[in-house]
Amino acid sequence: MSLYIETEGEISFSFDVEEVARLVVDAALDIVRCPYESEIDLLLTHDEEIHEMNREHRGIDRPTDVLSFPMLEFAIPGDFSGIDEEAEDIFNPESGELMLGDIVISADRVLAQADEYGHSPRREYAFLIAHSILHLCGYDHMEEDERAVMEEKQREIMEKINILR
Repeated sequence: MSLYIETEGEISFSFDVEEVARLVVDAALDIVRCPYESEIDLLLTHDEEIHEMNREHRGIDRPTDVLSFPMLEFAIPGDFSGIDEEAEDIFNPESGELMLGDIVISADRVLAQADEYGHSPRREYAFLIAHSILHLCGYDHMEEDERAVMEEKQREIMEKINILR
């Protein structure tokens, strides 16, 4: 698995962002049974930048905690059987890894939501990555049945890595 982490501006947490991200991504990909070595890009930014992205890509004029930009479309969430292994645009030609997509997280929202929900910034950061990985694998929460499935997967991931509330 390749995880590329980039930061915009000054971002400082009391934990190792790469170590936590790798832990979550590994657990999430294991739980969704991704059969491929995968590549994910993670951008840590601030409210101002994610606000602009949210407005541009989703038409929502406010900051958000996390944005997910999947490279693949899934007919069934987490069903990798429909992936064309010959498709050049979904596998990195240099590494052969499946390019799942991009995650953008607002460090400002991580801190604010951790405080609001009464848990650590490490837990909030891990949860947002778990949530986003599920989006990259085709899961969503727009309908009640989808939401229930996604929440159960998020719970499984967080329990697997033992980062609890």
